Amino acid sequence: MSVPFLPTISTACIVISAVLVGIGWGKIRKGQIENHKKTMMAAAVFALIFFIIYSSRTVFIGNTSFGGPDNLKVFYTIFLFFHITLATVGAVLGIISLWSGLKNRLNIHRKLGPVTSIIWLGTGITGVLVYLFLYVFYEGGETTSLIKAILGG
Repeated sequence: MSVPFLPTISTACIVISAVLVGIGWGKIRKGQIENHKKTMMAAAVFALIFFIIYSSRTVFIGNTSFGGPDNLKVFYTIFLFFHITLATVGAVLGIISLWSGLKNRLNIHRKLGPVTSIIWLGTGITGVLVYLFLYVFYEGGETTSLIKAILGG
Protein backbone atom coordinates (compact mmCIF):
# COMPACT_ATOMS: atom_id res chain seq x y z
CA MET A 1 0.00 0.00 0.00
CA SER A 2 1.30 3.44 -0.84
CA VAL A 3 -0.06 6.70 0.46
CA PRO A 4 -0.12 9.96 -1.50
CA PHE A 5 2.65 12.42 -0.69
CA LEU A 6 0.81 15.75 -0.32
CA PRO A 7 -2.14 14.47 1.76
CA THR A 8 0.31 12.67 4.04
CA ILE A 9 2.42 15.78 4.54
CA SER A 10 -0.59 18.04 5.08
CA THR A 11 -2.12 15.61 7.59
CA ALA A 12 1.19 15.43 9.44
CA CYS A 13 1.20 19.25 9.61
CA ILE A 14 -2.27 19.39 11.14
CA VAL A 15 -1.34 16.70 13.67
CA ILE A 16 1.81 18.63 14.62
CA SER A 17 -0.29 21.78 14.92
CA ALA A 18 -2.79 20.05 17.23
CA VAL A 19 -0.01 18.55 19.38
CA LEU A 20 1.63 21.98 19.67
CA VAL A 21 -1.72 23.49 20.73
CA GLY A 22 -1.91 20.90 23.50
CA ILE A 23 1.66 21.66 24.58
CA GLY A 24 0.98 25.40 24.43
CA TRP A 25 -2.08 24.98 26.60
CA GLY A 26 0.06 23.14 29.14
CA LYS A 27 2.66 25.92 29.03
CA ILE A 28 0.14 28.65 29.87
CA ARG A 29 -1.33 26.58 32.69
CA LYS A 30 2.19 26.55 34.19
CA GLY A 31 2.47 30.33 33.73
CA GLN A 32 5.11 30.05 31.00
CA ILE A 33 3.79 32.95 28.93
CA GLU A 34 6.70 33.30 26.46
CA ASN A 35 6.89 29.53 25.87
CA HIS A 36 3.11 29.49 25.39
CA LYS A 37 3.32 32.27 22.82
CA LYS A 38 6.15 30.58 20.87
CA THR A 39 4.44 27.20 20.93
CA MET A 40 1.11 28.59 19.76
CA MET A 41 2.80 30.56 16.98
CA ALA A 42 4.52 27.34 15.85
CA ALA A 43 1.12 25.61 15.93
CA ALA A 44 -0.26 28.39 13.74
CA VAL A 45 2.63 28.03 11.27
CA PHE A 46 1.97 24.28 10.90
CA ALA A 47 -1.76 24.97 10.45
CA LEU A 48 -0.90 27.52 7.76
CA ILE A 49 1.41 25.05 5.99
CA PHE A 50 -1.46 22.54 6.05
CA PHE A 51 -3.83 25.11 4.57
CA ILE A 52 -1.40 26.08 1.80
CA ILE A 53 -0.81 22.44 0.82
CA TYR A 54 -4.50 21.52 1.05
CA SER A 55 -5.81 24.52 -0.87
CA SER A 56 -3.08 24.24 -3.54
CA ARG A 57 -3.83 20.56 -4.01
CA THR A 58 -7.56 21.32 -4.18
CA VAL A 59 -7.07 23.99 -6.83
CA PHE A 60 -4.46 22.24 -8.97
CA ILE A 61 -5.18 18.53 -8.51
CA GLY A 62 -8.60 18.18 -6.95
CA ASN A 63 -9.85 16.15 -4.02
CA THR A 64 -10.12 12.43 -3.55
CA SER A 65 -13.59 11.02 -3.12
CA PHE A 66 -14.38 8.21 -0.68
CA GLY A 67 -13.41 4.88 -2.19
CA GLY A 68 -14.84 2.62 0.49
CA PRO A 69 -18.01 0.54 0.36
CA ASP A 70 -21.20 2.20 -0.83
CA ASN A 71 -22.99 1.37 2.44
CA LEU A 72 -20.47 3.56 4.33
CA LYS A 73 -20.52 6.57 2.00
CA VAL A 74 -23.39 8.33 3.76
CA PHE A 75 -21.66 7.95 7.15
CA TYR A 76 -18.36 9.14 5.72
CA THR A 77 -20.08 12.14 4.11
CA ILE A 78 -21.78 13.14 7.39
CA PHE A 79 -18.46 12.73 9.21
CA LEU A 80 -16.68 14.79 6.54
CA PHE A 81 -19.21 17.64 6.90
CA PHE A 82 -18.65 17.52 10.67
CA HIS A 83 -14.87 17.68 10.17
CA ILE A 84 -15.10 20.56 7.68
CA THR A 85 -17.37 22.51 10.03
CA LEU A 86 -15.06 21.85 12.98
CA ALA A 87 -12.00 22.85 10.95
CA THR A 88 -13.62 26.05 9.69
CA VAL A 89 -14.81 27.12 13.14
CA GLY A 90 -11.43 26.15 14.61
CA ALA A 91 -9.54 28.18 12.01
CA VAL A 92 -11.67 31.29 12.55
CA LEU A 93 -11.45 31.00 16.34
CA GLY A 94 -7.72 30.30 16.01
CA ILE A 95 -7.17 33.54 14.13
CA ILE A 96 -9.20 35.46 16.70
CA SER A 97 -7.36 33.75 19.57
CA LEU A 98 -3.96 34.53 18.06
CA TRP A 99 -4.94 38.12 17.36
CA SER A 100 -6.34 38.69 20.85
CA GLY A 101 -3.27 37.13 22.46
CA LEU A 102 -0.82 39.13 20.35
CA LYS A 103 -2.74 42.36 20.92
CA ASN A 104 -2.86 41.68 24.67
CA ARG A 105 -6.65 41.56 24.67
CA LEU A 106 -6.43 38.95 27.39
CA ASN A 107 -10.09 39.15 28.45
CA ILE A 108 -11.02 37.76 25.00
CA HIS A 109 -7.99 35.49 24.74
CA ARG A 110 -8.53 33.79 28.11
CA LYS A 111 -12.18 33.02 27.32
CA LEU A 112 -11.68 31.95 23.72
CA GLY A 113 -8.33 30.13 23.97
CA PRO A 114 -9.51 26.98 25.78
CA VAL A 115 -12.56 26.61 23.50
CA THR A 116 -10.40 27.12 20.42
CA SER A 117 -7.86 24.59 21.66
CA ILE A 118 -10.49 21.90 22.22
CA ILE A 119 -11.99 22.51 18.78
CA TRP A 120 -8.52 22.42 17.17
CA LEU A 121 -7.64 19.17 18.92
CA GLY A 122 -10.93 17.74 17.61
CA THR A 123 -10.05 19.01 14.14
CA GLY A 124 -6.71 17.23 14.29
CA ILE A 125 -8.31 13.94 15.35
CA THR A 126 -11.09 14.09 12.77
CA GLY A 127 -8.57 15.14 10.09
CA VAL A 128 -6.51 12.02 10.76
CA LEU A 129 -9.67 9.91 10.53
CA VAL A 130 -10.60 11.48 7.18
CA TYR A 131 -7.07 10.72 5.94
CA LEU A 132 -7.28 7.11 7.17
CA PHE A 133 -10.67 6.57 5.51
CA LEU A 134 -9.48 8.07 2.22
CA TYR A 135 -6.00 6.56 1.92
CA VAL A 136 -5.36 3.79 4.46
CA PHE A 137 -8.51 1.85 5.34
CA TYR A 138 -9.80 1.99 1.77
CA GLU A 139 -8.25 2.76 -1.56
CA GLY A 140 -8.99 6.36 -2.47
CA GLY A 141 -11.73 7.01 -4.96
CA GLU A 142 -11.53 9.25 -7.97
CA THR A 143 -9.59 12.49 -7.59
CA THR A 144 -12.00 15.17 -8.62
CA SER A 145 -13.30 18.60 -7.75
CA LEU A 146 -14.03 19.45 -4.13
CA ILE A 147 -17.81 19.46 -4.53
CA LYS A 148 -17.83 16.07 -6.28
CA ALA A 149 -15.52 14.58 -3.64
CA ILE A 150 -17.71 15.81 -0.77
CA LEU A 151 -20.96 14.67 -2.35
CA GLY A 152 -19.50 11.31 -3.35
CA GLY A 153 -19.82 11.93 -7.08
